[in-house]
Amino acid sequence: MEAPLEDETPAGALAGIEGLDLGVELKASDEALTLMSSVEPAELLKCVFPDSLVTVSEGGRDLGKFSVTVEFARRVQRPCLLLHAQSQGAIDDSPCGTSVTAYLTTELEVLEEDYHEYVKLEGHSLDRRCHMVQHDGQMLIDKVTTVGEETTMESVSYPMSALNGLVTEGSNLLLMRLLALRKKVPEHMTFISFDQGLHIIHTTFSELGLKQLQVGDETVEVFGVERVVHSVEESPTTWQCYFLADGHMASRVQVGSPVTMRLLQLQSQLEKGFEKIPLVWEEDMQMCSKFLDRKEELKADHALYLRQHPEIRALISDFLQFLLLRKPNDVFQFAREYFFPFESHRPPEPSLNAPSP
Repeated sequence: MEAPLEDETPAGALAGIEGLDLGVELKASDEALTLMSSVEPAELLKCVFPDSLVTVSEGGRDLGKFSVTVEFARRVQRPCLLLHAQSQGAIDDSPCGTSVTAYLTTELEVLEEDYHEYVKLEGHSLDRRCHMVQHDGQMLIDKVTTVGEETTMESVSYPMSALNGLVTEGSNLLLMRLLALRKKVPEHMTFISFDQGLHIIHTTFSELGLKQLQVGDETVEVFGVERVVHSVEESPTTWQCYFLADGHMASRVQVGSPVTMRLLQLQSQLEKGFEKIPLVWEEDMQMCSKFLDRKEELKADHALYLRQHPEIRALISDFLQFLLLRKPNDVFQFAREYFFPFESHRPPEPSLNAPSP
């Protein structure tokens, strides 16, 4: 759970707004701002679908998976898009992964975003969480980093007037889908973003053009988009993504990394040769019996757990009473603030099993 964010912009945030050498405020290019304001509802409809890729090593070894989903949603009674992306895998048999959940307007403006990154090494784990949300004309950002047993917390805020053309870890995935569907990346696509130190930096998008890519048993034409993320404290990071004609991602790679995310099969290949037979499990005695047996097992297991932990009912009851008493407009933020005091009592998370090679 995130710590309460400060209302005033700290010195660190102001340092991020101003340029490194000449004190020039970093801004998105006019071309980037025009692109964001030109997005049509019909284009967004074409972007609402899931993507699923497999993460492989240079030698073709399966290391994990990468997925992205985009759907229409509402946040505080406001229509928006909900994007969720997740990457899970293992490096040298050590579990690692990232996840991002973002609420975006139809102009790709970030309303709220949660980012989580972890690497579970024996005796030296890393866990990094970052939450940003718009509030009273400010973008409030809270970051919690845990390295081993040491935890550091940072809180900064920026005026929304300084964040025109902001592209985040979440919104960049939707932006690239739109660019791929248009099959054109205009020149001078310079946006602003945040680096690991929460400084405002530039991120640029450029066109890689068309190329042929092997997907399963077929060779298909894909369109490439490159994203370069600059940094105040580190070297730039470059990502190259290729997309099918319908906007589905076919490959994704960080330049310099031995790991690639690939689409293994086209949807048409998965469906080819298989007749879709409707499954009516209620009419299958064996399946129905297994379902009922499993249902009773789960009910008994859940009831036992609740009896062993009576504090669960008390905790949920207190939360619901407090929620109904206050009736907040933003239930998610209310829940964060309510459960934040319990964060310090949370036991260490169990280690995840590494995916099979």
